[in-house]
Amino acid sequence: MKWRTVELGEVVKHRKGTINIDDNTNYKLCRVQLHRKGVVLREFINGSMIKTKKQQVCKSGDFIVAEMDAKVGGYGFVPAELEGAIVSSHYFLFELDENKIRPGFLEVISQLQILQDQIKAVGSTNYAAIRPANVLKWKIPITNIQGQINIERLYFETKELSNLISTHLHHQLDLIKQLRQAFLREAVAGRFEFPERPEKEETGAQLLEKIKAEKERLVREGKIKKQKPLPPISADEIPFEIPENWVWCRLGEVADIKRGKGPKYAENGVFKMLNQRCVRWFTIETEHCKSIDEIWYNTVDDDFKVSNTDLLVNSTGDGTIGRSGIANQNCEGFIFDSHILRVRGYLGISQSLLCYVINSNYGQGLIDSIKGATSTKQTELGVNNLSMFAIPLPPLSEQRQIVEKLDKLMGYCDKLEASIRESQAENERLLQQVLREAMGGGKDNLFP
Repeated sequence: MKWRTVELGEVVKHRKGTINIDDNTNYKLCRVQLHRKGVVLREFINGSMIKTKKQQVCKSGDFIVAEMDAKVGGYGFVPAELEGAIVSSHYFLFELDENKIRPGFLEVISQLQILQDQIKAVGSTNYAAIRPANVLKWKIPITNIQGQINIERLYFETKELSNLISTHLHHQLDLIKQLRQAFLREAVAGRFEFPERPEKEETGAQLLEKIKAEKERLVREGKIKKQKPLPPISADEIPFEIPENWVWCRLGEVADIKRGKGPKYAENGVFKMLNQRCVRWFTIETEHCKSIDEIWYNTVDDDFKVSNTDLLVNSTGDGTIGRSGIANQNCEGFIFDSHILRVRGYLGISQSLLCYVINSNYGQGLIDSIKGATSTKQTELGVNNLSMFAIPLPPLSEQRQIVEKLDKLMGYCDKLEASIRESQAENERLLQQVLREAMGGGKDNLFP
């Protein structure tokens, strides 16, 4: 095949023009996914709900580029089912000259790194750098129509196989997720088998009484405030049986729960504030911290600063509420913001076990019950809500055994998951390699 390099403007043209939105008409809004993942339906919406009354109309096969997100792969092709969908002026629509370039062939080009490399090359550090004129200057390799047909046929055949592999790998990840929850379900209900317990071992009920006595002592010494008694657990709140030496209790009976402090952000480079993004499943990631004012940080009470092994729980956020993780040494001294609840168990109660309970399907089901009970738009897991959670409490020695066994089982799951994710990455690499091979000298023609 003979190749040549052309600017995109030689084979596509920018289509301008808008329509006036009718308040009595329903419209389809489309969305361009990042990382070259395609164009999808965002929502159906009535014209009366659209504030900007001038919108662009998409046509099937249009090449669409997001003004703000092109630099992160925010471009793709309008599918047939989105014919007539509308987009704002922050998207650019381009029509193809199909006598010069086939839509499938341009899709192949868009899935390679060719366009992405050029966006970075023009220094697009913000959305203003991406304009229709920039897009039309992007360079692509092109061959004759028959060559394009051959390449796009190979692309779609390979993509179909790649999608089958991807679906299979996603299914395996779902199975691992189910396996994790199966382990948690057995652990939370006390179904793990351990060596025979000593006859004089302290029971969960005895541990609960010791914690109550400890809290009374701390109140007398002025170290904690006296708490309002929590109501007894009703039979309806007990979803499963637990071993005889365990006891049901409320989380607020055995742990101190505290909401974080609202941040005062600054730009001085002091990174000391943990936020919702930092709290992941079972762990804390400090790279998502916010910068806060150093003077403000130094005036905050030490009780708002995180210690190693603190349990942090997200209190708000669609898809993140209830997600909990254990702080490590890297988190020492960080402040946790007002969208996070900190949990500290009394008398050596295992923080890891409490984390496992909250992240289990049982614990997340309790979170969902809070969501369903709220009448406000902003669902929030408050200190009182979390204090009321009914949890099963094993003796301390059994807590350690449960955590040790769960850590090993979750470690196995981590390894399986890492292997599958590597297979996903390899699947993507193979697809890219097939496309490069199919392009032959095209890429070399663009980048000699």
